[in-house]
Amino acid sequence: MVRSRPLWRLTAAERKVWEAYPSGSWVDLRTGDADRDDPAGGATWGRERTVRAELLTALLLGARPAAPGQVAGLRLAGARVVGTLNLSDATITTKLHLLNCHLSGTVALTDATTKGVRFRGCDVRRIRAARCTIDGLFELDSCTVRAGVRLDNAHITGQLRLARATLFAPDGTSAASESYKADARRAFGDAEKQERGWDQHHWALWAGGLTVDGGAFCRDLRSTGGLRLIGAKFNSGLYLQRAVIESTGGHAVYADHMQATSVEFSENFTAEGTVRLRGARVSGVLSFDQAKLSAQGRALHLSHMQVDELILRPASVRGEVNLGYSRVGVLLDDPRSYPGRVRLNGLVVESIRGNVPLSDRLAWLGRDPEGYRPQPYEHLAAWYRRIGHEQEARRVLLAKQRARRATIGVPGRLAGLLLDVVVGYGYRPWLAGVWFALLLTAGTVVFATHPPAQVGLDERRLFHAFPYTLDLLVPVSVFEQRGAWEPVGWTQWVAGILIASGWVLATALIAGGTRLLRPSTP
Repeated sequence: MVRSRPLWRLTAAERKVWEAYPSGSWVDLRTGDADRDDPAGGATWGRERTVRAELLTALLLGARPAAPGQVAGLRLAGARVVGTLNLSDATITTKLHLLNCHLSGTVALTDATTKGVRFRGCDVRRIRAARCTIDGLFELDSCTVRAGVRLDNAHITGQLRLARATLFAPDGTSAASESYKADARRAFGDAEKQERGWDQHHWALWAGGLTVDGGAFCRDLRSTGGLRLIGAKFNSGLYLQRAVIESTGGHAVYADHMQATSVEFSENFTAEGTVRLRGARVSGVLSFDQAKLSAQGRALHLSHMQVDELILRPASVRGEVNLGYSRVGVLLDDPRSYPGRVRLNGLVVESIRGNVPLSDRLAWLGRDPEGYRPQPYEHLAAWYRRIGHEQEARRVLLAKQRARRATIGVPGRLAGLLLDVVVGYGYRPWLAGVWFALLLTAGTVVFATHPPAQVGLDERRLFHAFPYTLDLLVPVSVFEQRGAWEPVGWTQWVAGILIASGWVLATALIAGGTRLLRPSTP
């Protein structure tokens, strides 16, 4: 432990920092040995590399003015910073830049207003920056933060950089954390508290209401604990390519009502836990290309969302996908890449890209855990018609009727099955022609070999099997053959079947053509 000293009794390392601050010069306390300079082992660094956080606080709050003609700034590399760097409620006009430093205490920027803050390759206990305003860059590239980052309702006018950073959620073992959890448990219960995203010790990044004017670059991020981004605004995009998020409480990403110009969960982005963007607004591309998603229950929750283009071609998905009641400008997906249950009711897509076989689309529509819903079928059929694919639209509507058939009673199922077999619910009227031709052929063969008897013997007539069979099949006698000839023996059953089949075919054609059996949209 390093004992606290009055600021006028500085160590050699602190004296260097004190003297360099007015000109903004770098103070480098590193040894040049990679192992000895690893900030993860900074707790063992000696006095020659130790700087008190209260000294840094004093300098940033104006203990020393800038040198004439110079821009003051705190630039420090390879230091062990002990104590809490408490800048809460402060207005800081100089930049803070730490490189490969070890900070054993909390960095507190709550309600602060500051210039750019850059920590690169540092090992930090915790960062608390709720409601702060950072005029410039906030960087944690290649840093390790042991007990979470808080940026709720913060405003960053530049970029947020978390590339190659490693974040851990608070362990929840402190007295304050236990008190908070007990209060929340009494008020809401564990399940509701977790669902609402209020259980803070499960979140490595707590950033609800965050606004980032520049891009948020979090590529190759590693997080043990979720990212809470409810209501966050990323005015130049959020980029999480190759990030790995391991949830400790159910949700890997919780970003309801988030707004962004583009969002990338792509290039082997991996989430163990639910990725939830319910009600999000993305004015550009939302991509899950080659993502790996896994959760108990719902892996991807994208309901009530609005997005210009959704790329949904993950490398693997274990869990349910929810796209219900979302509006998508362009959908580029492969339903086989997310083979589990998928909720589609209320989804509206203006255009679909990609060459997905219709059989895969129909299987996609049938995977809703709530069973048959008419809207997804009707919407997909309307899209096929819009692009001039009438045959595909008919196949979709036929699949809709078949799916509906499983939801109605036995009489309706039987009637529906008959209508399906005979004319394909009216979407395959040519089937009636096929049945008619088969029956006509069969009847002609039967009556040609076993001719009926003539009814009236006052005149001699010549029997022809083809027009006789045709007259039996037509519901209203056209050729006046029925009354002239009487089938005998077992051919009476054949004649009865032909007459009944004619009526069934005619009824099915009328019902299918006029959609008499088509259900009204709920």
